[in-house]
Amino acid sequence: MPHRIAVIDRELCNPKKCPYICINVCPINKMKKDTIKKGEDDFPVISEILCTGCGICVKRCPFDAVSIVNLAEELLKDKIHQYGPNSYRLYRLPTPRPNSVIGVLGRNGVGKTTVISIMSGLLKPNLGLEGEVSWEEILNYFKGTALKDHFEKIANNKLRVSVKPQAVYNLTKLWTKDGLSLLNMVDQRGVLKELIEQLNLKDSITKSIPQLSGGELQRLSIAVAAAKDADIYFFDEPSSFNDVYQRLAVSQVIMDVAKEGKCVFVVEHDLTILDYLSDHIHLIYGEPGVYGIVSQVMPTKAGINAFLDGYIPEENVRFRDKRIIFDVYAPGTESIDTIPIVEYTELEKTYGDFSLKVRRGRLRVGEVIGVVGANALGKTTFIKIIAGVEKPDVGTVKSNSKIAYKPQYVTPPKERQNVKELLDNIAGRDVTSISEYNEIIVPLHVDKLFEKELQKLSGGELQKTAVTATLLQNTEIYALDEPSAFIDAEDRVELAKIIQRYVRSRNKSAIIVDHDVQLIDIVSDKLMIFKGKPSIIGEAESPLRKNEGMNSFLKELGITYRRDYETGRPRINKPKSKLDRAQKEEDRYYYITRVEGEE
Repeated sequence: MPHRIAVIDRELCNPKKCPYICINVCPINKMKKDTIKKGEDDFPVISEILCTGCGICVKRCPFDAVSIVNLAEELLKDKIHQYGPNSYRLYRLPTPRPNSVIGVLGRNGVGKTTVISIMSGLLKPNLGLEGEVSWEEILNYFKGTALKDHFEKIANNKLRVSVKPQAVYNLTKLWTKDGLSLLNMVDQRGVLKELIEQLNLKDSITKSIPQLSGGELQRLSIAVAAAKDADIYFFDEPSSFNDVYQRLAVSQVIMDVAKEGKCVFVVEHDLTILDYLSDHIHLIYGEPGVYGIVSQVMPTKAGINAFLDGYIPEENVRFRDKRIIFDVYAPGTESIDTIPIVEYTELEKTYGDFSLKVRRGRLRVGEVIGVVGANALGKTTFIKIIAGVEKPDVGTVKSNSKIAYKPQYVTPPKERQNVKELLDNIAGRDVTSISEYNEIIVPLHVDKLFEKELQKLSGGELQKTAVTATLLQNTEIYALDEPSAFIDAEDRVELAKIIQRYVRSRNKSAIIVDHDVQLIDIVSDKLMIFKGKPSIIGEAESPLRKNEGMNSFLKELGITYRRDYETGRPRINKPKSKLDRAQKEEDRYYYITRVEGEE
């Protein structure tokens, strides 16, 4: 028998602008039963017992604020936490395992941060009950499971926990001195020198915390978490702001912690990195903002493939209508008849002590160029020069079209405006009436954000809105700087495919800067590789065909890629494994074809 969930999103619900349509259209209300009624705070309240799930209120709500979902009744006994009536609820929890890195994978809004808060003791689970829940009730609930000991330690303040939070910028408010003084204070494992070396923090730790860049803040936060002596560690999105070199270094730090017999949980959207560092995977599936269900633990490969498939065989659960498929292909030979839409001579640009040099190149119609390399080598400067935002000191850029540019850091405008108003203004008409609505807006779920004010969007929501706004501009060329930032794994793959299809089908062109190598692998026809010394000199060769470029880039990283035989997704070979050694001997760091590989 199904159990009905009714959720009202209070960020979207607007009683001041709505005459309580949900209350007026409910057929059970018309039978004189208060299925939906006005609450004490003026927001509607839905009785999940009386609701029949007809969906009329969902369809008629002008702000898309109502969600009605049916769940199997057996899940009722697994409810861990609910934030209040008609609000998000979480079912099940992951199980700690010593000497392991446990990946937590799921869409934004399904409860990954809630899981970390509960498992780390920051949030006391209420088991879906109203009012205060005692520790005795909680321990009785987990009786006979591995989690009983875990929560017993939390209840008795005996669990030592270290958390690297998602919002690393909060560190600037908590500590204004230099990074070294902070690390000295928290270094309980005696690994300070190793962490500074591994995470390349030597030049960062002498600065005051508010002066640090996003990447420096991220790596310092990781060092702080890893330096503590704890029983269990949580790293929430450790890849954000870091380039691929730094992501590999961060992965090694996290794996080193687990090797000391510790349990480590990692929430990460970069599937390649999550695959590389995890021993096991828990999926969290559900409906964002409505409910989340934690899956059973799975081997890493099986867990990520189940996520891509949208189906968990062991639980016979399908949580997505379609599979995420990786189209493995080799770009065709470039035709001399293809028209260059952007051509640039050798470019040079100097900022203080930093200098950038770029070899001549071109962007052709229907082509996507991926731009990769370490942070602080001038990738953003290059893309700004191509977009006309910056002028080179030496060289020229010739373009046959204006360029739509999405900057690296996206900030909402100061004036109050919702998402649909912004997109309507850019498109010059109602966006629901244009072809891009089904090509871009719906696949990225931006239509669900239409009534949200730009100022209230999360980082991922703002990023998807910015990418959509860029692609809607009336131009032939798009320059996107780090479009994957803050976006979850599912939407990253969809985003890459959307850009690729849109550019090719409409004979447009794009330049994409990103640190998610999987996204670059999906979307690119050619690759530009930036090398040099960060913050001192950056150098870029002319664009290379993708096969050649990816092979060169992976060789620079010192890693080899294979293709998963089932899904075609790229996977990093374990260092010094049989496949890793064989591919390096053949100078074949990048594989197009699917191959059987080692775990």
